[in-house]
Amino acid sequence: MKIEKDIQDYDAIGDDHIGATSETPLRKDAFELTSTEKIDIIKDNVRHILETLGLDLKDDSLKGTPNRVAKMFVNEIFGGLDPAKKPSASTFDNKYKYGEMLVEKNITVYSTCEHHLLPIVGKAHIAYISNGTVVGLSKMNRIVDYFAKRPQVQERLTIQVVKELQKVLNTQDVACVIDAKHLCVNSRGIKDVASSTVTSEFGGLFKTKETKREFLDYISLDTAF
Repeated sequence: MKIEKDIQDYDAIGDDHIGATSETPLRKDAFELTSTEKIDIIKDNVRHILETLGLDLKDDSLKGTPNRVAKMFVNEIFGGLDPAKKPSASTFDNKYKYGEMLVEKNITVYSTCEHHLLPIVGKAHIAYISNGTVVGLSKMNRIVDYFAKRPQVQERLTIQVVKELQKVLNTQDVACVIDAKHLCVNSRGIKDVASSTVTSEFGGLFKTKETKREFLDYISLDTAF
């Protein structure tokens, strides 16, 4: 039966970190429903899950949970699926002629593993070399946050951040390193609470040994204030 084969396929993948594309896999009709309609549907499904688990949703502590979860999914932790929420990243002329790399480090990452829908928590470090334009510092944080707020694979998130900044800045000279803890590893399965996952994507000059080394040296600096 197809269901049995699907289960076998899921079990074969297990906890492996598998992603098929650098683009978030969305259906063609992903944006036909309004946010309100999505919340109503998800609310009913969450209620069904909790009732299936045996919970009494008439309890004061639980009766609002389906609605809270649905609103959180649509408006918060998966809000990055909505293209209308994509941050506008205005660029400016590099009038001060700054020609070295600019590094924005320790950007907080809160995302969700698409395999178990458990949190990914960590830090992103971004760098670029201006090709005549610069982008506001907070915009880099917002770009990370936008692509993080969706079911994700860390490798894909790293690539998406670099691709977006390359497009915004009109340069290939962009790099990103993410170091994050995956609760699907830390809190279940192998339950390795100490491990973290590091991913990187280097474009343009950052592929050269010297520039890559300089970037990695910058993000290893102790910047506790």
